Amino acid sequence: MEPVIITCAITGAETTKERQPALPITPIEQAIAAEEAVRAGASIIHLHVREDDGTPSQRVERFAESISAIRARVPEVIIQISTGGAIGESIDNRAKPLGLKPEMASLNLGTMNFGDEVFFNHPRDIVALAARMHQQGVMPELEIYETGMLESAFRLAKQGVLREPMHFQFVLGVPGGMSGEPQNLLHLVSVLESFACTNGKQVQRHWGVAGVGRFQLPLAMQALVLGGHVRVGFEDNIFYRKGEVARSNAQLVERITRIAGELGREVATPAVARKILGIL
Repeated sequence: MEPVIITCAITGAETTKERQPALPITPIEQAIAAEEAVRAGASIIHLHVREDDGTPSQRVERFAESISAIRARVPEVIIQISTGGAIGESIDNRAKPLGLKPEMASLNLGTMNFGDEVFFNHPRDIVALAARMHQQGVMPELEIYETGMLESAFRLAKQGVLREPMHFQFVLGVPGGMSGEPQNLLHLVSVLESFACTNGKQVQRHWGVAGVGRFQLPLAMQALVLGGHVRVGFEDNIFYRKGEVARSNAQLVERITRIAGELGREVATPAVARKILGIL
């Protein structure tokens, strides 16, 4: 199997300091958390930003501050910004940080119920975001919350909206999307593999999984066995085990690095991750 790429989603838009005191909020806190995560084995930092009071933000200036602080400490890491923003954020605000030209950005492929909210992604906005990413030289990470979004990705690929190489992130366990039960990941991987067969050639695509809450560890282990990549971090899960709040994002990364070693899978460095994903 190819080396496993570990992504660390260090902050997110929903987690609070009250629930997770170690949550990195300020640019310097995020830079320290990113450095710790990279030293533990992460090669991608998935980045949401906050204002100093913890409010989710899509301000370009705030993204620039955090990206600059992270690069000062770990210049080798791949920074992947979120275009998801906070629930209810306008698509224009969600797109603005793409002007900073990070190496990667998330691209959500459908509208869905997200807990008690509605995560709105109009088809025209998805196409427009994809076009902006390609224009800026930013690699999309295709966020898949249920099978219909994966099917949408196939259609967009056939239309030329999405281009190879493609990297899919299965986000499982969000109330309103597919749960993190093992059969759901198996189903998504099977559908993805069938896409390559129906096109009559080996499609350049990779996949990873982000398990939310209690699904984070079992899905990560399943992905390691199946040859996929893994996302962990406080955006998705604040616990190390039931009832025990994790000390840091790095602690969650370290566990995946250790398990990968026991399974005989090398952990990708940022340089190796770029080669696997086709990031130039």
